[in-house]
Amino acid sequence: MVNPNEFFREITLKLCGHLEIEEGLHACIKYLSAHLPVDYIYLEKYEEDLGAMRYIARANSEKGERMSVLVPMSTQAKAQAAEDLEDINDISKSVFIINNSEEHPMARDLLKALDHPPSSILGIMLTIGGEFAGAVILAAEGVGRFNDQHAKLFGALKEPFFVAMSNALKHREVLKLKDMLADDNRYLHSELHRMTGDEIVGSNFGLKRVMNRVQQVASLDSPVLILGETGTGKDMIAHAIHNSSTRSSGPFVSINCGAIPDSLIDSELFGHEKGAFTGALSQKRGRFERANKGTIFLDEIGELPAAAQVRLLRVLQSREIERVGGVETISLDIRVIAATNRNLEEMVKNRKFREDLWFRLNVFPILVPSLRHRKSDIPSLVQHFIDRKAKELKIAVAPTLGSGAIDSLIAYDWPGNVRELENVIERAMIIHRDNPLRFDDLGLSPVAPVDTAALDAKDEMMTLDAMVKGHIQRVLTLTEGKIHGPGGAGEILGVNPDTLRSKMRKLGIPFRKKKKKV
Repeated sequence: MVNPNEFFREITLKLCGHLEIEEGLHACIKYLSAHLPVDYIYLEKYEEDLGAMRYIARANSEKGERMSVLVPMSTQAKAQAAEDLEDINDISKSVFIINNSEEHPMARDLLKALDHPPSSILGIMLTIGGEFAGAVILAAEGVGRFNDQHAKLFGALKEPFFVAMSNALKHREVLKLKDMLADDNRYLHSELHRMTGDEIVGSNFGLKRVMNRVQQVASLDSPVLILGETGTGKDMIAHAIHNSSTRSSGPFVSINCGAIPDSLIDSELFGHEKGAFTGALSQKRGRFERANKGTIFLDEIGELPAAAQVRLLRVLQSREIERVGGVETISLDIRVIAATNRNLEEMVKNRKFREDLWFRLNVFPILVPSLRHRKSDIPSLVQHFIDRKAKELKIAVAPTLGSGAIDSLIAYDWPGNVRELENVIERAMIIHRDNPLRFDDLGLSPVAPVDTAALDAKDEMMTLDAMVKGHIQRVLTLTEGKIHGPGGAGEILGVNPDTLRSKMRKLGIPFRKKKKKV
């Protein structure tokens, strides 16, 4: 006869040695069968509100099996159960033997529902707070298979089986919640994609070159630096890169580096351990960790404090982080996209931005032109915003544009870029509700037109040159004198850089001075 302490220890180890309860039951039955007659072991939970028994798992000598089978109980079976449960708190009666399932209404109904042949049953009632929660039962085919000695040995396992059932139910609840969270995430991702649209407005006109560069880099994991004035839609370009990449099914995590206090930047980016500082009441994953297998978008990267720049450089070099207050190194699989409206190259010269970080980020720069340099997109943008704002403002029928409305928008220089245009459209829809939209009363000051009538006819060719010269100078100001390469004036103007240089010499436009070698 087996030693009861050894029996208890072995069963507990086998139950606790497996995360999935069906695997634990399978390990148990192989040990139990050496000491007790058993063909199957079942773990069942009583669903009081349904008046039914739910089978969670079962196992035989060949395999363990997860279950979620709800077996309704007949009126006769419920009456029998009520009688059996009268003394449930009596430990001596919490272990039961039914040596002929056909003579016991509840056992007969349950085994029949499971397509199990008539059997002998040895079971333990599991309780929570004195209430019946379920049972673990051994089934051995035939009649009269169990005796009191079996019951005494098996009855000692009440606590480990109760813990096993509780853990199994909690584990399944966690998996269910995880699946629900993943489903919610997929739904929100699709909603965001639907709201932002599959196509960026202006991709066929003013942003055509930008979108070509997006397609060039999207499939790679290279860092991307998006440059452009505030309000040009740099975040939309970042989304476009992510959505066109192999990481599109992964997370897209955005963080505005200029909106977080210096004291919290490390915790926000890299996370922290419980107790790492006052107020750190629990462990927290940072934005980088949340972006694993996806893309992290660092907006306003030029606002990042010097100390955080050092730590960001390490992440870019090693793809590893450590949480604040932690010692564990966490490996990451992420794609980094940064954006700024500041001149990082000038900040590097003034020692306000790390040169090594600048080189790491500036692998593939994309310059997003301002709205005043892509006015051909204004009609499409206006219609896009009218349709979007009509939904947001719950306007059944989208308003139409008044006569000459577009002309007044094109004449304006848009210092606030696309964001300002969006706000102007919304303001006009609120003011001119139920009327054609017009914008002449919204305080938009048009760019002063050139008074061509005051020019002499003989100077017309010179006037054309002056216009070309002025346009080239504006683009050079935007690119800070850069002519060649990505984001250079040649790319923006759509001409060969050497051709542009020749034109600049002809028009007397000075070149950016080269740095003297030390």
